[in-house]
Amino acid sequence: MKSKITLVLIIVSLSLGLYAQKAAPDFSNLHYLSAEEMQTPLRSILEYVETDPPMPVVRNVAEFDAMQAVLVRYPFGIPITLVKEMAEETMVITLVGSSSQQQTVENIYAANDVNTENTSFLIAPTDSYWVRDYGPWFVFDGNNNPGIMDFPYNRPRPNDDNVPVVVANSLGIDLYGMSVYHTGGNYMCDGMGQGSSTDLVYEENTQLTEAQVDEKFNDYLGINPYHVRPDPLDDYIKHIDCWGKFLSPGKVIIGQVPTTDNRYADFEEAADYFANTTSSYGVPYEVVRVFTPGTAPNTPYTNSLILNKKVFVPLTGSQWDDEAIATYEEAMPGYEIVGIVYNGWLNTDALHCRTKGVADIGMLYIHHVPTLGQIDYQDTYEITAQINVNSGQPIYEDSVFVYYSINEGEYQQTNMVSSTGEMWTATLSGISSGDEVDYYLYAADESGRQSYHPFIGQADPHEFETMGAVIEDLEMNPDTLVYLDYEDMLGLDLKIINRGSEAVVIDDITEYGMEFMWYVENMPTLPYNLGAEDSLTLKVVVDLPVNALVLLVSDTMYISTETNTYKQLLMIDNDLISSNIEN
Repeated sequence: MKSKITLVLIIVSLSLGLYAQKAAPDFSNLHYLSAEEMQTPLRSILEYVETDPPMPVVRNVAEFDAMQAVLVRYPFGIPITLVKEMAEETMVITLVGSSSQQQTVENIYAANDVNTENTSFLIAPTDSYWVRDYGPWFVFDGNNNPGIMDFPYNRPRPNDDNVPVVVANSLGIDLYGMSVYHTGGNYMCDGMGQGSSTDLVYEENTQLTEAQVDEKFNDYLGINPYHVRPDPLDDYIKHIDCWGKFLSPGKVIIGQVPTTDNRYADFEEAADYFANTTSSYGVPYEVVRVFTPGTAPNTPYTNSLILNKKVFVPLTGSQWDDEAIATYEEAMPGYEIVGIVYNGWLNTDALHCRTKGVADIGMLYIHHVPTLGQIDYQDTYEITAQINVNSGQPIYEDSVFVYYSINEGEYQQTNMVSSTGEMWTATLSGISSGDEVDYYLYAADESGRQSYHPFIGQADPHEFETMGAVIEDLEMNPDTLVYLDYEDMLGLDLKIINRGSEAVVIDDITEYGMEFMWYVENMPTLPYNLGAEDSLTLKVVVDLPVNALVLLVSDTMYISTETNTYKQLLMIDNDLISSNIEN
C-alpha cells in the first residue's frame, strides 16, 4: 500500500477491567485510559484496512539501527534538556498541531540553546505525547525499499493513531497496515528477525489465535520467533519497555528487584528465559541486569532510548541512578551514556515511551551473523556478510573491510570481496590454536554513509577463541638415530622439519638418555617457534662408557609441542659399548 493511501481510522476501546480508572479532564497526560476513553464504544477490527504484507524477506528496523531523526510531540512530556541533547547530533522532528504551535516551540528551542539546525516540524494533531506507543514502525521489504508498518493503536485516540500515515506521507515511503491491536511500548525487535512483547498482545487480540498473531508478525514484519512473555512488572501497563530492552541482536537488559520483592521470581524467570534462548547471533542472549526496585524516587532505567551512538537513560534522583549509568556504560562500551534527570519519569512511563526514532531510510546496513565463543581451530576463518545499500548510491568496493586483532594486539585489516551481489566475504589468517580474536566489519557507500558491525565498531567487537589441535606435520629425519661406529658417537644430526602450513611451538625436548648415555649438544632455547616449512637440527652425542647386555640398545627422545608428543628412536651397537668398556 503506498503512503498516499489513507487508512481508515479506528477507534479502539479496552475492557474496563484492564486499567485503573483515574478521573482527569486532560487525558493527554494519562498513559492508561481515561474514564471517557473507557466508555468509548469499540469499533470492530474488521473496519481496519489491512494491506498486503511487504514483499519478503521483510526486515523490521531495530531501535539500535541507524536513525535519521527522532520524533517528539508538543505539548511536551519530556524535559527540554532531552531535546537539546538529542539535537546535538540527530534531527528532532516535533509533532505540532498548528503553525502557531510550531512558532511557540521554535521560541522555546531558541531560548534553551537547542541546535535548531537539527530541528524540524510536522504539523499533525495528536492526542497525547506517547509517540513510542502510536509512532511508526519501520521496515525494509525484500527489495530494500523502506516502508512504515501501521497497526490499530490500542487506545481510542484517533489523532495519535493517524501519525504513522502522516509520517509515511512526509517521507514519501510505502505504508502497510497490519490488523493487530498493538502499542510500541510493548514491542521490541532485534533488526534480524526476532521480536518480543508481553502477552498483552494476545489479550487484546482475541479475534485471532496466538498462532495467528505470530503469523501476522512473521508475514508483515519478518519476525520469527516472536517472544511473547508474561509481564513481571505486575502493574497496569504491561509494556515490555518497562522491564526489558534489546541492546543489540545478542544482548538484552532486564530489570532486577530485591529478593524480598514479591515479583522477584517473575523478574528472574524473565532474565532466565532470554539467557536460555538463542539470539539471532546463534548463541544465547547475553543478559544484563539493572537494579529497578521501583520504590520512590522511581527507577525506570530500562525505559531508555538508544539513538545512534547515544543512550539516554531516565534518572529521577534515586540512589540507584549512578548504578544504572554504570550498568549501561559496562554493557554498551563506545556509546555515550547520557542521564536525563526529570521529576516526571514514572516506573510505567518514562523517556522511551515519549520518543520514537525515525529510521535512516537510506541506511547502509550490514547483516552478519558473527563468529562467537569457543570454536574449533582451522587454518583460516571466513567472514561473510550481506550488505544492503538503501541510498541508491553504490558502495565503495575498496572500502569494505574486516578489522581483526589477535590476543589484544594491533588491529589488522583485510578486504571483503563481493561474491554475488550483496554478499561479501573475507578470510582471516595467522590465527593459532588458543588465540583470542576480536573483529568488526566496516563499509562505506557514495552517499557518504559509513556502517559498522557491530554498530559501535571497535569499542565492542565480536570475540571468539580458537580451540582444538593445530594440524601438525613434524617430520623427523632420519626416523632413527643409529650409532654404528665411534665417529657416530661424536654426534649424529636429527633434523625436525615442520611440513605443516602453520607454525608449531616446541615446548620440550628430552635432553639426556635413560637406557644409555646420550645428550643433546647446544640445546635450543625453549619454547621454540618452528615456522611452516622451517627445520631445527639437533646434534645428539653419545657419552660412554655404557653398560649393556644386548646386541642393540635403544632409547627414546621425546619432542613435545602444544598439542602433540613425537617419539624419536635412538639405537647403538652393543659391540661399540662393550669394546669401549674393555678399553
